[in-house]
Amino acid sequence: MLGYGFMGDAHANALRTLPQFFPDAPEVSLDVLVGRNETAAREAADRLGFDRVATDWRDAIDDVDVFYNLGPNSVHVEPSVAALDAGVHVLCEKPLAPTVEGAERMVEAAADSDAVAATGFNYRFVPAIQYAKQLVEDGALGEIRHVRFRYLQDWLTDADAPWTWRLDADSAGSGALGDLGAHSFDLARFLVGDVEAVSGHRETFVDERVPEGESEPRPVTVDDAFAAHAEFANGAMGTFEATRYAAGRKNGHTFEIDGSDGAVRFDLERLNELEVHRGDGRGFERVLVTDDDDPYGEHWWPAGHVLGWEHTFVHENSEFLSAIVGDGEFAPDFADGLAAQRLLDAVERSDDRREWVTV
Repeated sequence: MLGYGFMGDAHANALRTLPQFFPDAPEVSLDVLVGRNETAAREAADRLGFDRVATDWRDAIDDVDVFYNLGPNSVHVEPSVAALDAGVHVLCEKPLAPTVEGAERMVEAAADSDAVAATGFNYRFVPAIQYAKQLVEDGALGEIRHVRFRYLQDWLTDADAPWTWRLDADSAGSGALGDLGAHSFDLARFLVGDVEAVSGHRETFVDERVPEGESEPRPVTVDDAFAAHAEFANGAMGTFEATRYAAGRKNGHTFEIDGSDGAVRFDLERLNELEVHRGDGRGFERVLVTDDDDPYGEHWWPAGHVLGWEHTFVHENSEFLSAIVGDGEFAPDFADGLAAQRLLDAVERSDDRREWVTV
């Protein structure tokens, strides 16, 4: 595992949880944790349950069966390609790469390898979102006409909040667009289908910030917020919005899908619920997606004993590891990651040109 921050905690927790609730999942040993600072990496390895550490991913790739690339976006490409070239299975966090060109390299490496290559879009594994997909695929909503996605956070609302690597284009590629918008674009493709054209706008509100523990400011070289209109291949029209400047919103990832015969609404901050409107109803019904026959429901608690954000990673890891020892089929794969990357790129090009662009 490369990286032991936020995503390292999430995936390590999932891997520890799997044997208890998914007994059919492959047995896993946590071998080596990779980080630049050996002391910090050793402390993290003890906390997360890894046997040893390495300060260079090149020293670890040949010794493992599976590689989790959880580092900053700038280190997604080279280690993932090297792992795939060595026949090592890869789960790489989103966005797949800082650029379309980097993502294309990763897809090419995946195509040339027998290994499974997964992109970490964990929200596909929310039971309520999978239930929404069933409704769309079963035709319960009829012809899809409107799609609205918003991803709102507030951790940069304070102009004095510290600078991090997520505010640097060289490390992150983009800001709210790639960090948050990538999730929305992937879910839109998962639920509704491909986007053919976009009209996008980006904005940066604070141009420089001071890193924690330092005195000199560094420039903010990514977007703080974006909005986009979208044209779907199936004729639906969509809107997308993401920001890290929405006061009071902690992790407000919401979507609405309107069809000719019904509609659904979802809010990640209430991730066990899906609001469903059917053609014969006058309003929305709140559906609690926690029954045994709901997606993944048989693995957890009795109905109504709700799940949390961390459980999406348990589901994701179960599917990923099972694909490795099974038929090798996993989605979202690197091709899905590239598709999202092309949408991010299209928004940037549209904003630069002040015009609609094709994806």
